[in-house]
Amino acid sequence: MGVSTSCVEKGVAVVTVGFPPVNALPVAGWSALADAVCAAGRDPEVRCVVLTAEGRGFNAGVDIKEIQKDGNSALIGANHACAEAFAAVYDCAVPVVAAVHGFCLGGGIGLVGNADVIVASEDAVFGLPELDRGALGAATHLARLVPQHLMRALYYTSRTATAAELHAHGSVWQVVPRGELRAAALTLAREIATKDGQLLRLAKAAINGIDPVDVRRSYRFEQGFTFEAGLSGVADRVRAGFGKEGA
Repeated sequence: MGVSTSCVEKGVAVVTVGFPPVNALPVAGWSALADAVCAAGRDPEVRCVVLTAEGRGFNAGVDIKEIQKDGNSALIGANHACAEAFAAVYDCAVPVVAAVHGFCLGGGIGLVGNADVIVASEDAVFGLPELDRGALGAATHLARLVPQHLMRALYYTSRTATAAELHAHGSVWQVVPRGELRAAALTLAREIATKDGQLLRLAKAAINGIDPVDVRRSYRFEQGFTFEAGLSGVADRVRAGFGKEGA
């Protein structure tokens, strides 16, 4: 259980997340993920990072039970740690390929929305069930995956989009059978890693520099409303009602 890094072949580092049963990460898990991605990007021998996960799905967001147990201290911790992990993917010195299977929800959208390329299995689904969890956030990253009005519809309804749908929108590079996901992600990473390492780092910095949205500031703006929902009590009320206001 936890976050591990392996170098399976020259120039490619694989960062793997495993927090059973559903990869809902505690505060420490998000921080460990941020550290692992940053460290991989700093390695001069690494030219591409593959972000993957073990278990039933890629990521189910934050550990709600930790927040329910520890209250505002856990909420503040999750806010900071999630922002740190998302920024680590975005600011990683080399391209990051996200290999997504099963569910990619909540904080998972923050990770893949900030990744450079997404490869997904046929069973992958993407969504933000935040309104069902008494939270807000990561619309910044969902907006990088789908058009604006679809993002709003998905956000307000807590529905998910399939890998095939995101492929049609151009945000998922490739959709493959689940058993072929790792191989497909590594094949792409291997192709990227054939490029000059210094030039790849310059390319990543250049592309981030022309991004039309400051993803770090935009996400932190959203998080302010998450904290407001927590302080006002509406977050606990919605979670207690299983996402049905007034239930």
